[in-house]
Amino acid sequence: MQQLKDCITKHVSVQNETLETIVSFFEPVTVSKGTFLLESGSISNQLIFIASGYLRMYDISDGKEITLWIGSQGKFITSVSSFVFQTSNYWNITAITNAEVYILSRKDHFNLCQSQPKWLEFDNLLLASSFALLEQKMFSHLHTTAKQRFEKLFQEEPSLFNHVPLQYIASMLGITPESLSRLRKGLGSNS
Repeated sequence: MQQLKDCITKHVSVQNETLETIVSFFEPVTVSKGTFLLESGSISNQLIFIASGYLRMYDISDGKEITLWIGSQGKFITSVSSFVFQTSNYWNITAITNAEVYILSRKDHFNLCQSQPKWLEFDNLLLASSFALLEQKMFSHLHTTAKQRFEKLFQEEPSLFNHVPLQYIASMLGITPESLSRLRKGLGSNS
């Protein structure tokens, strides 16, 4: 629970009593590798904080899995549009590894938004961060090379390359696994 508290207090100044109230709404859950936390076509009713492990958000198009995002320790994951607007969700969210997560139900989320101004403040930052991440990803795919995307990800989250199958990382970067393998070899020769 400390990681969740740290994540919240990193972004908003909150008194300990209020923080304890907020985190008391989260349910700790141990998730086994391969477990689905959300399936495409369903409606998202939970916001997930990742305490440990890796979760993948992906879809299947023309028989190929396309990874949108890989969530790691200290991050939140959900289908934002489905969670907020209760529309059919486009994505699957599965555990790539065994994971420890904290789950906040949609009902509790909105109750907290009404009763705890600090949670609402944090939620607004979380939502803005989600939009910024999407904007960065779109810009990156339009205006950077595969090598630049790889180097940025490797610099920001090197542990992904030790815990996540490379085909998922390649898909997230918008390249083939073979191209990712070449880029990784090139990085090794430059170090």
